[in-house]
Amino acid sequence: MGMGLVVFSLFLLFLHHTKGEGFNAINNNANNNRSRVLATSCNWFRGKWVYDSSYPLYDPFKCPFIEPEFDCQKYGRPDSNYLKYRWQPFSCSLPRFNGLYFLRKWKGKKIMFVGDSLSLNQFQSLTCMIQAWAPNSQISYIKRDGLTSVSFLDYDVKIYLYRTPYLVDVVNERFGRVLKLDSIRGGDSWKGMDMLIFNTWHWWTHTGRSQPFDYIEDGGKTWKDMDRMIAFYKGLTTWARWVNRNVDPFKTKVFFQGISPTHYEGKDWDQPTQSCTGQTQPFFGMSYPAGTPMAWVVVKKVIGRIKKPVYLLDVTGLSQYRKDAHPAAYSGLHNGNDCSHWCLPGLPDTWNHILYATLFS
Repeated sequence: MGMGLVVFSLFLLFLHHTKGEGFNAINNNANNNRSRVLATSCNWFRGKWVYDSSYPLYDPFKCPFIEPEFDCQKYGRPDSNYLKYRWQPFSCSLPRFNGLYFLRKWKGKKIMFVGDSLSLNQFQSLTCMIQAWAPNSQISYIKRDGLTSVSFLDYDVKIYLYRTPYLVDVVNERFGRVLKLDSIRGGDSWKGMDMLIFNTWHWWTHTGRSQPFDYIEDGGKTWKDMDRMIAFYKGLTTWARWVNRNVDPFKTKVFFQGISPTHYEGKDWDQPTQSCTGQTQPFFGMSYPAGTPMAWVVVKKVIGRIKKPVYLLDVTGLSQYRKDAHPAAYSGLHNGNDCSHWCLPGLPDTWNHILYATLFS
């Protein structure tokens, strides 16, 4: 398929899905058995944020896994209401998260998050949520370049993070760094897991000095650059082929995190002069003004073609409402205004709460 045809096809798909269909309508589409597997009795992703004084689910000062870039309370965020919001699906309620139950059910298992810093966000959230239920459990916490692990030794549960911003490879060649859209060498490290939670998107938008490659290669051809949505589509298609070839669905559950939104531009929620800085409440409208991001459409299209069972954690819509949940200036790592990552405790806890619901409901 030529690049122009890919763009046109994605554009038509985008128009089709945004005419009267919300983020969750496609998750219940009877034609897409990969996405409907765990959404038949309840659509976890369609709901509203409600204030709950019993939140957060853990004390950030008692969790040893939170990176400075997400530790908003430690680095001076003065408000705390953002910690108190609970996601309430319209048609049901999420089961109460129970970290001990999680550990007992996954005893002897290995879980791996694969992706960029949003995967790090979710990985640290899950380990904190579980550790709050088993504070006296022996823990092994190992950080290596590109691979981090937290093992709950009393339960023989291992949770890994494999850092790879594109899922596909970036390779150093003699003429420069090359993003190879048709290559996944790192995939050997993902094999043998009992659960895989993949994520990629944010780095595909980086250009100039912030992008970690000089060229893009696909099918033996090399470009200085190309339309990033096309590149994303091609790279994600390579990942889909990897899943089809390498995942045994009787051994491994596969999830895709979905598209995590940013809140740099207040026009997305009809406040064009603002960003996430100073936001203390979620967006409470019924429909997010910015609408469905194109990257979400690409993810749905690619996942819909995978032959193996892959469940989409469709976090985009519920996360778009949380303009208040970013570190902004209260980060121990990022200078300036971080409207991309999320404070911990915070929104990624809900992503993991839904993951828990899909596993145990």
